[in-house]
Amino acid sequence: MKILIVTQYYYPERFSTHDVARELYNRGHQVTVITGKPNYGYNRILENYKHVYYEIIDGVKVHRINLIPRKDSHFVVSLNYLSFYFNARRFIRRFKEEFDIVLSFSLSPIISISPAIIYAKKHQVPHLLYVMDLWPESTVVTGAIKMNSLLYKILFKWSKSLYSECDKLLISSPSFKDYFLNVLDLKKPFVYINQPTIVNSKPLTPITYQHKYNFVYAGNFGTLQLVDLLVRAFVHLKNKDIALHLMGMGPKLKLTLDLIKSLGLEDQVFYHGMLPLSEAERYFVNSDGLIVSLKDNLASYVAKTIPNKATQYLSYGKPIIAIIKGDAKELLTKSGGAIFANEDENDIATQIKNFINLDNDIRLKMGSLNKAYYDQYLSLDKIIDLFEQELIKTKKEFIS
Repeated sequence: MKILIVTQYYYPERFSTHDVARELYNRGHQVTVITGKPNYGYNRILENYKHVYYEIIDGVKVHRINLIPRKDSHFVVSLNYLSFYFNARRFIRRFKEEFDIVLSFSLSPIISISPAIIYAKKHQVPHLLYVMDLWPESTVVTGAIKMNSLLYKILFKWSKSLYSECDKLLISSPSFKDYFLNVLDLKKPFVYINQPTIVNSKPLTPITYQHKYNFVYAGNFGTLQLVDLLVRAFVHLKNKDIALHLMGMGPKLKLTLDLIKSLGLEDQVFYHGMLPLSEAERYFVNSDGLIVSLKDNLASYVAKTIPNKATQYLSYGKPIIAIIKGDAKELLTKSGGAIFANEDENDIATQIKNFINLDNDIRLKMGSLNKAYYDQYLSLDKIIDLFEQELIKTKKEFIS
């Protein structure tokens, strides 16, 4: 099958879109990707990509679209979104190659799927959308836009229109279906496929830690991730041989680093920068526990989502400390290797204390349960099986 993938983000940006495309190619499909020039997490277009418009990565043909690089500013982020939107639409209208099916990924923003819609309509082929973020819901949760503002109302209508143009919605969290039905009043075929994990097959050398117990948080430093609470929890763990290791980036990074300093936690809470996966994994494999956190908001469907790191952490066979509700809590409850804490610095500290007081055999068993659950239900092969099945099924349904 000839598959066209449309996504604003792609390798070397750290998203699983690359894994899906590569694995579909490895299964014998012809895969072409239309994407932006890599800039997410770098605040610039990478130097070696400034003049790259076409390349082949792991057998996948990749067309690169010019865009304004993303920076930590709502205004510049909007320009980033709009530049890809207009430039990719312009490119797709001139794109002559024929495909059997289109697969798009709705990481923010939802308007990035517009080129996929144009191609599918023009060439009369089915279009599957993999929903990894909800619009305009996520703009409200992050505080970028106020609910019921004029801009929200415009985005609401625009988002609903874009979603409605897709033939089938593949959702990365079960609760997303409720959002489409109850909020957008959108009736489409829905299929749940958990986010594929970003995998690294290269050998690695584990980090040697200086503290007895070591916990790791890797990911976004944003409004929803509660990293400030994690740091504050370690105030209650002073004089213990326990360390927190942070890595990643985001709008709340500077505030987090300032907080570590103001609380006098420099000897216990360590920031290691924005690391490539191969480097971050060196911290994972020797850690005592991996931390996943997401702010709870009963009125928000975004708060019910399953962060990609929750699935990825399971693959390392480590216990998980989870400050999370919704679909992710249900998933980690099923896996059997997580300890849950409330959104409270005292409770986070208490649960970490309770965890390290467990017998070592119990902690090892928690990690084993997580790895077994991942292998049975969530490995990359299992997830790609589901993608491939839906692509083939949808193509047949479209023809009939």
